[in-house]
Amino acid sequence: MAVPYIDGVLTPTQVRATGQSIAGMQEPSGALPWFPGGKTDPWDHIESAMALSACGLRREAEAAYAWSRRTQRADGSWPIELRAGRVVDPGVDSNFCAYIAVGVWHHFLVFDDAGFLRRMWPTVRAAIDRTLAFVRDDGAFRWAADHESGAMFPNALITGNASIFSALDCAVRIAEILDEPRQSWERARRRLGDVFARWTGDRGVLDPVSQHSMDWYYPVLGGAVRGDAGRDLIDARWSDFVVDGLGARCVDDHPWVTGAETCELAMACEAVGDADVATELVQSIQHLREDDGSYWTGLVFSDGKRWPVELSCWTAAAVVLAADAISRATPGSGIFRDVAASRVVG
Repeated sequence: MAVPYIDGVLTPTQVRATGQSIAGMQEPSGALPWFPGGKTDPWDHIESAMALSACGLRREAEAAYAWSRRTQRADGSWPIELRAGRVVDPGVDSNFCAYIAVGVWHHFLVFDDAGFLRRMWPTVRAAIDRTLAFVRDDGAFRWAADHESGAMFPNALITGNASIFSALDCAVRIAEILDEPRQSWERARRRLGDVFARWTGDRGVLDPVSQHSMDWYYPVLGGAVRGDAGRDLIDARWSDFVVDGLGARCVDDHPWVTGAETCELAMACEAVGDADVATELVQSIQHLREDDGSYWTGLVFSDGKRWPVELSCWTAAAVVLAADAISRATPGSGIFRDVAASRVVG
């Protein structure tokens, strides 16, 4: 199969090496931690599995999905954090539950394996049904809950809700392929779409925009805001976050650029038709690349120091997925671009 690339930035061989660097961090259980010996969370684990799929590392990707299937709890959730198989934080994050649908749909797109889709269906169904337990009366999703008591944190986070929007879209597509019931999922997706249709970035049912760049670009990446509205949203805070030649800041008040946020921003730009800008963004963080294809998490550009001092699995994954979105090399390259947007202007 074709391997992602970016003309003049990354060759297929280099992207494949980045995929191999992710596979090299995989634990025998199939878990994909942040870095060897580090934490595993169910969201970044899936993003890393998606990159393995995009690089053609099918066996490793399916081992990661098997890990998700085995470690899912009876209520459809996963612990927020594990280390070497030990639960560190047993809490439930609604976005962490939902994201399995994005990964499973992506893997199906890449390999066209209906058997995989059927094997993962009970996992996806339980996870999305658990996610729907977080929906508020206004259509937005609470962000987390205590696993023991079930008490929920009422906040509706922008990034989490935008990611859930894309996950619901993928879940509905999976159910359509398998001819499974999906009406409640479709209804939840429409209601969440209405939330974003009314959202102005500074008020409404979602929490206020934070200093984190993800709250800025994720409504576009997740597919909730597209077209001219999406481009306007990206343009509005470009100068707050993007440092020419170095990448995008993680937070707007720190001299710290991060590879994953930069590549996610690149995918958001590509999704609204700005592939050249996306390419420039990925090119700008190649100073984080090591010779083996792995990537440092970020750079504090005020003093030229890499921080945190870790070669992170999920940063490498974001690079691979951005390269695929730009090159359209695999059938899964449109996983974010092709989300059916709720709010399109122009």
